Amino acid sequence: MQMNRRRFFKICAGGLAGTSATLLGFAPTTALASVREFKLIRARETRNNCTYCSVGCGMLIYSLGDSAKNSCASIYHIEGDPDHPVSRGSLCPKGAGVLDFIHSEQRLKYPEYRAPGSDKWQRISWDEAFERIARLMKEDRDAHFQATNAAGVTVNRWPTTAMLCSSAASNETGLLDQKFARALGILALENQARLCHGPTVAALAPSFGRGAMTNNWNDIKNANVVMIMGGNPAEAHPVGFKWVIEAKTHNNAQVIVVDPRFNRSAAVADLYAPLRAGSDVVFLMGVINYLLQHNQIQQEYVRAFTNAALIVSEGFSFSDGLFSGYNAETRQYDRQSWHYELDENGHARRDESFTHPRCVLNLLKTHASRYTPEMVTRLCGTSQESFIAVCEQLASTCVPNRTATILYALGWTHHTNGSQIIRTAAMIQLLLGNIGMPGGGINALRGHSNVQGYTDLGLLAQSLPGYLPLPSEKMTTLATYLQQATPVSPLPGQVNYWQNTDKFFVSLMKSFYGDHATAENQWGYDWLPKWDKSYDCMAQAEMMEQGALNGCLIQGFNLLAAFPDKNKAVRALSHLKFMVVIDPLRTETASFWQHHDEFNDVDPAKIQTEVFRLPSSCFAEESGSVANSSRWLQWHWAAAEPPAEALHDGKILGNLFMRLRALYREEGGATPEPLMAMRWDYRDPSNPEPEEVAQENNGQALADIYDASGKLLLKKGQQLNGFSELRNDGTTASACWIYSGSWTPEGNQMARRDNADPSGLGAVSGWAWAWPANRRILYNRASADAQGKAWDPNRRLIEWDGTRWHGIDVPDYPVTLSPQQQAGPFIMQPDGLGHLFALDKMADGPFPEHYEPMESPLADNPLHPHQRHSPVVRLFSSDAAQMGEAADYPCVATTYSITELFRHWTKHALLNAIAQPEQFVEIGTELAEEKGIQAGDSVKVSSRRGYIKAKAVVTRRLPRLMIDGKPVDTVGIPCHWGFEGTTRKGFLANTLTPSVGDANSQTPEYKGFLVKVEKA
Repeated sequence: MQMNRRRFFKICAGGLAGTSATLLGFAPTTALASVREFKLIRARETRNNCTYCSVGCGMLIYSLGDSAKNSCASIYHIEGDPDHPVSRGSLCPKGAGVLDFIHSEQRLKYPEYRAPGSDKWQRISWDEAFERIARLMKEDRDAHFQATNAAGVTVNRWPTTAMLCSSAASNETGLLDQKFARALGILALENQARLCHGPTVAALAPSFGRGAMTNNWNDIKNANVVMIMGGNPAEAHPVGFKWVIEAKTHNNAQVIVVDPRFNRSAAVADLYAPLRAGSDVVFLMGVINYLLQHNQIQQEYVRAFTNAALIVSEGFSFSDGLFSGYNAETRQYDRQSWHYELDENGHARRDESFTHPRCVLNLLKTHASRYTPEMVTRLCGTSQESFIAVCEQLASTCVPNRTATILYALGWTHHTNGSQIIRTAAMIQLLLGNIGMPGGGINALRGHSNVQGYTDLGLLAQSLPGYLPLPSEKMTTLATYLQQATPVSPLPGQVNYWQNTDKFFVSLMKSFYGDHATAENQWGYDWLPKWDKSYDCMAQAEMMEQGALNGCLIQGFNLLAAFPDKNKAVRALSHLKFMVVIDPLRTETASFWQHHDEFNDVDPAKIQTEVFRLPSSCFAEESGSVANSSRWLQWHWAAAEPPAEALHDGKILGNLFMRLRALYREEGGATPEPLMAMRWDYRDPSNPEPEEVAQENNGQALADIYDASGKLLLKKGQQLNGFSELRNDGTTASACWIYSGSWTPEGNQMARRDNADPSGLGAVSGWAWAWPANRRILYNRASADAQGKAWDPNRRLIEWDGTRWHGIDVPDYPVTLSPQQQAGPFIMQPDGLGHLFALDKMADGPFPEHYEPMESPLADNPLHPHQRHSPVVRLFSSDAAQMGEAADYPCVATTYSITELFRHWTKHALLNAIAQPEQFVEIGTELAEEKGIQAGDSVKVSSRRGYIKAKAVVTRRLPRLMIDGKPVDTVGIPCHWGFEGTTRKGFLANTLTPSVGDANSQTPEYKGFLVKVEKA
């Protein structure tokens, strides 16, 4: 019998079967059957997850070693994990090249030091590095630590040193970062989320109660309409995009793409609509106007589950681009009038007939009425035909048995009004009844593998783990803090789950300070640093340039490539006294003082910053958990040790922490109590193990715990089963309350690998663990009507059976709370409702409004000529002078990512560098013809802040748009190159971008600014 090799092994499927098949005569020809050793036969297989985007693809890592004591295994092969329910064995071009990332020639192997004014690195020992860094930190802390403020209030803060944290390190490293920084009193604590998805939390939390992706990657397949706007998942999340194709091919879903570029997502869409970068609110408010004018809303859902019927205070108004309460001197709103009208019992008044002129729905109708199809075309450049087609597709899902999902990423967050863009989308989905539904929701596609986790863990200037706020100096006591942080419900009978804030906070304090935290000392409340102003990334750059920040610890964060206005960032770093960079790779940030021709034109002799470059492990060399965009905490295992002298992040932090403690014990210094009180009782304090820290995130009982009847629930030292067991009396500890349930008495729930999907709806609840409480779709109570019956019987998530809620997902609702009690489904909102009117939770208005980007091709704003820009936009006076005008810079520029590269990491990987070796920009055919530019020519793109040079890709993907009667061209700028890496040297794209930020999240503008293009 003739048989090829593939068929032979398919029949054999292993040793004995192969023997049997051969005995029966089913053998291949001699040449095919000859012995050839399988290359993985002696390898150790390790499960891990991709280190790049937020899909969290599964990887199988193969390493080889002789298993001898102290021998080091070497990773030599990586492939997709076929069992992974999202990626199903797939890897994108970035993930496929990850072996070259692990073994990159750019990997750091030894600690290095750059002396002030020097032009070279010098190798030092770890002991020298730890000793010198600890000394510099202590000297700065002692000189500038503020135990009390001018009013005598205890604040315990260190305002002159900053810490920027990774977006790809594990959650366990993240908790160590949080404890390390807060123990020292650091306020300027930030992570990559500030520069990417900060507006997601700022918008989704006021809309629904939580600031996270509502559904998950697999659930996209359940959609009937997929709207992609503010993102390009086919390129940025290629493996996750397979679920869009799944919806299209198996669910006949209509795919819509709205984007300035005809991108790869648009290439497979059913409908593409172009728009001008920065005009997104106009487009989306136009959709809202269409839905309301045509009564294409899910009436029953809107009436029962949103605040559409609630009546707004009589003092609220909007006129000529300004909401009530604006103060022109402070450039801020007094938001007192942005509230409900209350009755004699203090409850919000409501009008379910929708006849009251100040009910939310009627106010929204009036506010949205200006956003006509004509206005959309005028400001966005989208044809009315395309716009109406988009509206009709979305409107088709206002019925109970059809859903739309909205996918977005940095195309929405990277704007000065990014939070309000996302808010508008949230309002559309509430009007259509698509929140909480299978195939519905707002799916924020996060860019980095664990930027979700680092946000969960509160690694932002004014945050604590679990989205608890860091106290301000005005919250002088714990009672004041809890009173201001715990919302009061304006409606009776609501769940209002944030009423448990005291349990979450006291348990956090016990996790932070252990036995040192007692009721007598307010559970250590005074040890927390209290903020006086924002210390976000934009503020940090400003403080550095002014000499108000002396030190900066940078862990897995390429500041120079990520901060807005690269040239300002260079100036800022040049004013630091010391900088510590912890990273597995050479970065532009660590080398900011080096001269690299026009790519980084600096004089090292004039830069006196003392710089340390410390080599850390990469994802394949650490164990721990990362949270993908779906909120799945997936545990991964180390496949090898870090190269040469590189150390795990936790070991670096642990050593620094112990050195600092030793210095304070030996020498004393400024207010050592918060540093000494922080709980750091790991088996090896200089090297905390991830398993220890993961259990700390989950939390444990600190005493025997009984219920009201005296029944023993938990023994002292036992891991908690979930956050419902947290207490406010000091008997429980949990470092991150939303992660409680991730490591229970049954073990590590994040390590679970059951990919069964019995419902067929993508509810793989046995794979890893999702916060909160392993829920896969947030707000799933809203998937059932007011009586508790599923809106769509063919896609049931949960239903009420007369005694309890049950279904294929964990109910996002008290399981025994009956529908008759009329508690709203949005349990993290005080009123239990989805918010069409955001009350006082947004800095720039309870309704979205379009304002022109700070750099606009238009001379005014046709919606209100006297208010061209957002009145509360984040802008320092020094940066205002660096804004360009259309007369000098006539083109709108937008940055983006490409399939083959990931931010500034993959340019260090040989395979990816080969695929995309040289920097380019995209320009439209009309602009190219006017400038005499042909494909492949070198061009110079300039903004008010600097210039870059790159190869020109001339394309019809960037159509010239007619904006307010004026032709406007768009320039596309990929953001991946720099002067470090394996690719050819290039310019950092943020050389062009302005330092101006969103009023709510302070996230900078990268997607809508002005440039000019010249042939180089």
